[in-house]
Amino acid sequence: MSKASILIIEDDPDIQDLLSFAFSNEGWKLVMAKTGEEGFELIKKGNIDCVVLDIMLPGMDGFKALKKIRALESKDKNIPIIMATARGEEADIVAGLELGADDYVVKPYSPKVLAARIRTALRRLEEVSEDKGKTQFLSGELMLDAARYEVYNGDRLLELSATEFSLLKHFLSYPDTVFSRSRIIHAIHGPDYPVTDRSVDVQILSLRRKLGKAGSRIETIRGVGYIFRGH
Repeated sequence: MSKASILIIEDDPDIQDLLSFAFSNEGWKLVMAKTGEEGFELIKKGNIDCVVLDIMLPGMDGFKALKKIRALESKDKNIPIIMATARGEEADIVAGLELGADDYVVKPYSPKVLAARIRTALRRLEEVSEDKGKTQFLSGELMLDAARYEVYNGDRLLELSATEFSLLKHFLSYPDTVFSRSRIIHAIHGPDYPVTDRSVDVQILSLRRKLGKAGSRIETIRGVGYIFRGH
């Protein structure tokens, strides 16, 4: 997705300039916003493929902006969001992931690393939207439609982040199979992706919560990883 539109919500002009220069060879269209409010309005207008979001912003901070984006009543609520911030405490990382962030990068970061994270998010989105294989997955009360990017629990449409959607699609594709956290990271993000086991646990915890009673079908295998029961 070389012509992707990347929204960077960052109030530091030096960082904006740094990323503009670093991403100049990626072929992306970069859109800049200095506040959460401005970024949110740009997302509502559509045509944004991925968001890089700082937390410490004037006015509405990044956490509030993230929550507001995920509450949208349009397909834009599922847009990949990467938190890129100086707040690197575990509590902040967990809060960001639980609110629906797809990734979390702590400053100071390498622009090359951030670019790689963006490429992965775009690739995952593209694979979902252009899936040429099986597009519907049924398991009990759960139905995932990859072509429409929708998940239903019975008659209820679920609101999942891009990472949560990919996690569930992976589990539905391989029911009753035990996966280690590293295998889950490899399947969702690709090889050598720097995501911690704790991040995987937080994402699965959030997915379980959103699945309601069906969330109990994702079982923890102590000392190993996770399994999705396909009964």
